[in-house]
Amino acid sequence: MESHDIPVRNVCVIGAGYVGGPTAAVLALHNPMVKVTVLDRDPKRIASWESNHLPIHEPGLAEVVRLTRDGANSVTSVEPESDGIDAAARQGNLFFSVDSPTCIGHADLIFLAVNTPTKYSGRGAGSASDLSALESAVRDIAKFAKNGTVIVEKSTVPCGTARLISNILLSVRPEESFPILSNPEFLAEGSAIKNLLHPDRVLIGSTPSVAGRLAARRLAALYASWIPGDRILHTNVWSSELSKLVANAMLAQRISSINSISALCERTGADVREIAKAVGTDDRIGAKFLKAGLGFGGSCFRKDISSLVYIAESLNLPDVAAYWRAVLNINEYQRQRFTDMIVSRLSNTLNGKKIALLGFAYKKDTGDTRESLAVDVIASLLEERPTEIAIFDPCCPKDGIEREIAHLDGAKDRVKIYSDPYLATSGSSALAILTEWDFFKADRPLPVLRKMPPKAEPQAQATTAAEAPLRDFTPPVLPACPDGCQNCVSGQRQALLENGQRMDWSRVARSLRGPKYVLDGRGILDERAIKAVGLEVEGLGWGSVSMAMHW
Repeated sequence: MESHDIPVRNVCVIGAGYVGGPTAAVLALHNPMVKVTVLDRDPKRIASWESNHLPIHEPGLAEVVRLTRDGANSVTSVEPESDGIDAAARQGNLFFSVDSPTCIGHADLIFLAVNTPTKYSGRGAGSASDLSALESAVRDIAKFAKNGTVIVEKSTVPCGTARLISNILLSVRPEESFPILSNPEFLAEGSAIKNLLHPDRVLIGSTPSVAGRLAARRLAALYASWIPGDRILHTNVWSSELSKLVANAMLAQRISSINSISALCERTGADVREIAKAVGTDDRIGAKFLKAGLGFGGSCFRKDISSLVYIAESLNLPDVAAYWRAVLNINEYQRQRFTDMIVSRLSNTLNGKKIALLGFAYKKDTGDTRESLAVDVIASLLEERPTEIAIFDPCCPKDGIEREIAHLDGAKDRVKIYSDPYLATSGSSALAILTEWDFFKADRPLPVLRKMPPKAEPQAQATTAAEAPLRDFTPPVLPACPDGCQNCVSGQRQALLENGQRMDWSRVARSLRGPKYVLDGRGILDERAIKAVGLEVEGLGWGSVSMAMHW
């Protein structure tokens, strides 16, 4: 058997973050005979992955990790051919480690899933990607990997990074071969496990050499254990690298486009929600990413568009760079309009007033605080010197929020983080929704603090091979946490999300000070329900009723 025909039996994923952890878990789930090890230099993060409390919040992730990491005493399959018969117990095949020489040295295939943030100093500051973590990981690979190990870019990187990786490896081990592939992630935080189990596509970019094509076949074989072959797309490595940046840039472009229209709506009396619905029914356009609001945040969109701008400038394409920079400019403009609306409604001063912010995560169903839109909102509000800015988020850890706002002038004295939403809102003059958590919604008759009926699961989903291993399994019992475990305390807040509760807006209304103003930055509130309890509500682009009536 030739080396390229030997199946991958040992995978190393470098980077235990929002990409590396979930990707490794799902690979291990559907390749039970493959050992998958997540490698990271941070021993605290690795310890967290091995504990009762994972370092990131992602729906469905805990179940996948428990099954693949700890194994199961029994697994009930629901695939049609199995007739629901219990399968044999499953051994754990997902591991976490800080031992670079061993993990890299034993791997047949290595995923690079390290952080590639925007540079904040030096050449390209504010636009170029900081590849220092990736370079460091590649140098470890050059030291410890065996000849022929396949290297896979999973991190979002600028076009041409595969050449950089190749040059580093050649400089250290010029006589040996390391095929390099691009396999970008197309995950949306909050639905990463769903995206991994049921991807729209898996993109594998390789060099046109024989070694490159054979390496791509080995990687594709891992995915083929649960993904149909027609969804595994093969391109050259440069197209693959650029595709990820372009995908995120185009999604962000739609958000900025509808947000620019929201500003027009406020001047004309039109309602951006009605416009989005009218435009979205055109099947050439579609309804996704046409919801006006605060704009886009998170660790991807802004970073990837900035990288695209830098690439265009580096290639002497100023008009292309200006086009994509305008998408970022509208995004920043929208957040400034948002804070201006709050200040304007409170007589142009926040002095002596408390402002409550509901949500800190940049989107629902994730605890990720990186590049949160809330940071810019808080910074702008602090300039008005309010008595207090109160924050409540059902999932974001307190230390994560504190870390993100630590650099803001006045944050230490004026910003307070609450674990109870009603304490956060009590005594506030205005309340702003920054994250579209379901808990905050008021889209049905009040009172709304009650358990939602369970949603019926579609039959087609219940029998898919991709999810079959998760239907019913009995993992080993984990040891109990010590008394006072802070992660358990945080879990009590997250229970608000899991049992379908909604905020009691009538209770909120009773505790607010005048003018009892609510600014919905995510378009999740039903105006009639909110106004019925005595609150004044407004959203970006909802138009001016008085203007429309006057006309």
